[in-house]
Amino acid sequence: MDDSHIAVVGAGLAGLVAARHLAAAGADVTVVERRDGVGGRVRTRTKDGFTLDRGFQVLFTDYPAVRRELDLDALDLRRFTPGATICRPSRRAVLSDPLRDIGSLFESVRNPEVTTSDKLRTLALRQDVSNRDEEEIFASADRSIRSYLRDWGFSEDYIEHFVAPFYGGITLDRSLSSSKRVFEYTFKMLSTGSTAVPAAGMGAVPEQLADAARDEGATVRLGERVESVQSDGDGAVVTTGRESLEADAVVVATDPKEARRLTGVGSIPTEAHGCVTQYYTLPSGSGLDAGKRIMLNAPSPDPNTVVPLSTVAPEYAPPGAELLNATFLGAAAQDDSEEELFEKTRRTLEAWYPERYFDDLELLHTDYISFAQFAQPPGVHESLPDARDAPGRAYLAGDYTAWSSIQGAMRSGKEAADAVRDDLS
Repeated sequence: MDDSHIAVVGAGLAGLVAARHLAAAGADVTVVERRDGVGGRVRTRTKDGFTLDRGFQVLFTDYPAVRRELDLDALDLRRFTPGATICRPSRRAVLSDPLRDIGSLFESVRNPEVTTSDKLRTLALRQDVSNRDEEEIFASADRSIRSYLRDWGFSEDYIEHFVAPFYGGITLDRSLSSSKRVFEYTFKMLSTGSTAVPAAGMGAVPEQLADAARDEGATVRLGERVESVQSDGDGAVVTTGRESLEADAVVVATDPKEARRLTGVGSIPTEAHGCVTQYYTLPSGSGLDAGKRIMLNAPSPDPNTVVPLSTVAPEYAPPGAELLNATFLGAAAQDDSEEELFEKTRRTLEAWYPERYFDDLELLHTDYISFAQFAQPPGVHESLPDARDAPGRAYLAGDYTAWSSIQGAMRSGKEAADAVRDDLS
């Protein structure tokens, strides 16, 4: 690939991974990104000394692409305790993984929200998925998560009060109508690895990828929108507001809607799941007893989860303060005002902790995210495009060529780079 010029449109996870691998193979790589920073949907801002990710995002450390593409030690990860706290008015109950969190064994065994048979089925399910890799899981016959769990014999209480809020937070679909493949693979990753955030925020992930791409010789140009991509069998022309770039190939690594506009590939999915996330501050010593676990709202998606982020990552908050995150699911949340959502969280916390008031809870920031993931109903993965489905010497990189996740995005970047390298060699 020496002397080949490759353009990459988009500096999200997929585009940055593609750029690094192409530059490492000897290509002259130029990445063009419309925003003023890298990361796409994975971004972090700071406000008044707080670290605020765009939405609640975490890193599953056992994702194969994560382990291949990232220096996890350099990210200085802060890890969640396995499991979650199931919350309802006046009651909070810990459900953890006793195989990885032996200290929670007694609490988990006594958890009144989950029957002994459900706990035993969970262990059996863990053994079942541990014997299958990503390719095998995503090639298996598909159905909804809810149907899959019923076939396994899990009780409706377990499905509604634990799985719905927990995996609703992962798939942004509390109805559990998403593909059971996503459930199986993320369940496998949760069973073997850690859930974590970098000490500097999730934005440290794309920043590290961008540094790695630059170290290999790639150029990253920010604040420059691509107006069109034209490609045939001889190469590609990428037109921005400033100039036209001629390239031997182009990797389109934008969000799905923009990728469809630029390439005309109709199989790129654009149906989305969204969410609304809010960040709040409390004075230190607030008395919340969730530790480093996600708090699940068993009865309601308003909010679906509350996360004690600064307990997990103290760097996320300045001295004297704590940082909480809440995530709201469903289309109705997109229409609620910041104040309405804030009041729902405050009332929820007061119901969970009737011994105290939350008059000291303060709203810091709200993210209304209309496109957080592409929708993944059963069978969707067979209809997703391939890296080579764009015309001419244009290639696709994005989680929509695999499955909606950090793993899917990073994997797709390498697959696109491999396709370009093979075709131009």
